[in-house]
Amino acid sequence: MTYGTQQLLEEVSYVAYHFHWPFDQILDLEHPLRREFVQRIGAMNAAVNALTAGEADPDEAAAGTAASGGAGSWW
Repeated sequence: MTYGTQQLLEEVSYVAYHFHWPFDQILDLEHPLRREFVQRIGAMNAAVNALTAGEADPDEAAAGTAASGGAGSWW
């Protein structure tokens, strides 16, 4: 099975946007490691959003996002 070009570009763009890493370095990551970064970024975003929204437990929001794939519904 091939990895979809669209999904690859979305993952690379997501990591590049949040971590400001160069395209080629992100592209060189093995797929599982790149997906881990996507999930962790999603968890960090969820925690920040929970704090901004005044939710009582930002860790719970971050854990829920990480378990669901991390990046939300953007792909």
